[in-house]
This record gives sequence, C-alpha cells and structure tokens, in this order.
Amino acid sequence: MRQSRQYRSPYAAMLWSLVLPGFGQMYNKDYLVGFVLMVWEILVNVNSHLNIALLNTFHGDAHSAHQVIDYQWGLFYPSIYCFALWQAFNSAVVNNNRLAGGDGESRTYFSGFFLGMVVGMDFGLFWHDAHIITYFAAAKVWDYPVFNGIILGLFLGLLGHQLENKVYRKYKRKITPGDSPPAH
Repeated sequence: MRQSRQYRSPYAAMLWSLVLPGFGQMYNKDYLVGFVLMVWEILVNVNSHLNIALLNTFHGDAHSAHQVIDYQWGLFYPSIYCFALWQAFNSAVVNNNRLAGGDGESRTYFSGFFLGMVVGMDFGLFWHDAHIITYFAAAKVWDYPVFNGIILGLFLGLLGHQLENKVYRKYKRKITPGDSPPAH
C-alpha cells in the first residue's frame, strides 16, 4: 500500500507561497487553506490595485503609484502574504515530523521574522509619504508605497528574528516545565 504522507520541503513550500499566497499550502496538500488564501489574496490585490501600484513603482512614477493604490485594502496584504509564508513553512515541518514518526512539533519557525515583516510592511505603507522625504534626496525611495514597505518590513523582520532567537528562545530554555517564570 502506498504511504499517504510524503516529505515536503519547508523551503519549497515557503517559496511557493512567495509566488502566490496559497501555492505553498497546495504544495503541502492543505487544499482548503490554500484555496482560501488564494481567494483572499486576489480579493485584496484587486481591491487595493497593488499590481498597478507595483508597475508604477518599477517605472519610477511615485505620484501615479500613490494615486492608484487603495491603502485601506493594501494594509491587509502584508498579513495575508506573511501568514501564507509562515504557515506553509511550519505546516511542512509538522508534516515531516509526523512522517518521521513524531506527533508533530510544538515549536514554530520564523515567527519573529514574519511578524516583523507584517508590522514593517504595514508601517511602510502607512508612512509612505513621511516629511523626511522632502529633506533628504537619498530618502526618495521611501516615497514609493511598495519599496518602503519592503525595506521597513525586511528590517523589522530581521529584528524580530533576532529577538525571537536571542531573547524569547533563550528565556524559554531557562524555564523547565512546571517552573514559574522568574520575577523581575
């Protein structure tokens, strides 16, 4: 009899979700979650006019990018995008642990990075036309609603990843099951 579970590469799952939220879930055979994420991504993308803003951004036309994008819808996009990446990666890890005979793993991976990405991308969209742009020519990239979200998202994502690894994981290792956290 053929085995129902197969190995799923967490990085391949994450990269498929990078292409389009939901593709990584389809790769992991989480069809319902994948379908919901794809529909939600398309709905938000179409209503926010994100692809047109991206096209204008890559052409260097910041004014048109600002005019076309609907920021109220656009603020949803980072959450969907980063959740799809995070969920695809961690779902593949759980699948592989079960395949190896385990019961899955309670630890999640890259939570700090993707949470930082969501916060950074949302702040980047929210603060897309800060007054610093008028004073510093080098800050002109911040005038683009997509680039500033990506730059700030990556920065806060890396910061979140470092905080998760250095602070949270270190603090969690010090506490053994049944112990109470140290008082400060």
